[in-house]
Amino acid sequence: MKDSLEIQFISDVMCPWCVVGLGNLNIALEQLADQVDADITFQPFELNPDMRPEGQALSEHITEKYGITKEQSEQNRNMLKARGEKVGFDFNFTPESRMRNSFDAHRLLHWANLEGKQTELKNALFKAHFTYNQDISDHKILSSIAADIGLSPQAAKGVLEGGHYAEDVRRQQKLWQQSGIHSVPTIIINNQYAISGGQPAEQFKQAIEEILEKEEAENNAET
Repeated sequence: MKDSLEIQFISDVMCPWCVVGLGNLNIALEQLADQVDADITFQPFELNPDMRPEGQALSEHITEKYGITKEQSEQNRNMLKARGEKVGFDFNFTPESRMRNSFDAHRLLHWANLEGKQTELKNALFKAHFTYNQDISDHKILSSIAADIGLSPQAAKGVLEGGHYAEDVRRQQKLWQQSGIHSVPTIIINNQYAISGGQPAEQFKQAIEEILEKEEAENNAET
């Protein structure tokens, strides 16, 4: 009998390390497929909740926010590109790459979870932003992405234009912040164990195995 894992993946679609972390988590789960059944839910976290509507050039944003040089920023992007390739993801950083406001994307992800399509939308949003340099704060683009994964573009448009799930997203973000989470990705397993950062697959695998062993020991102690 397989063990069940409930995984809360707290992340922002603007976060490249969330792409790397998710890719490596999926690799670890594939390696443990004979042992575990995992249910992943994506939880909202805005890295830049005050990002202006037109966004900001990525290179400018990174150097301003983290106080690093353009050369250091470029080195970081090259490293991310290499890490992305290892998990089958294409980071396409260009001079036109921009940081965007991600609040509406999080609202759409909340709706997609209700429709059973959250994972598909999350992956599509990552590709739209990081591979195709699309503006995923734009409602037309978001509706088109929803249609590409089999969701109704009309329903997606209604969610976006109607401001639906805004309070749900804000409430979820506040909950995680109050729980002490201030960086992403953060992965919560079975509502109890936290793993932070875009860890390598082997570290995710080892952490999950340790969690399973601990829970088995606790269950045996109770019986």
